[in-house]
Amino acid sequence: MQPLSLALKNFNDRVKQMNQTGSKQLMLSADEARNLHADVFILLANFAQAQSAAETAADNLSVSMDGGGFK
Repeated sequence: MQPLSLALKNFNDRVKQMNQTGSKQLMLSADEARNLHADVFILLANFAQAQSAAETAADNLSVSMDGGGFK
């Protein structure tokens, strides 16, 4: 698992600070918003790819049973 990006860490820290101070708004600069958007998009793309790979692996699963025998 990859560590969180700097943009995500900064966003998390700013939200924590907002909650601790009781602020009602969080302002991001254009660069902060762009960086956060890019990192969130990458996370979602990786998640979608992993989910697709898991579904493909599940589709290829096969089980065969012969019922055994009694003696």
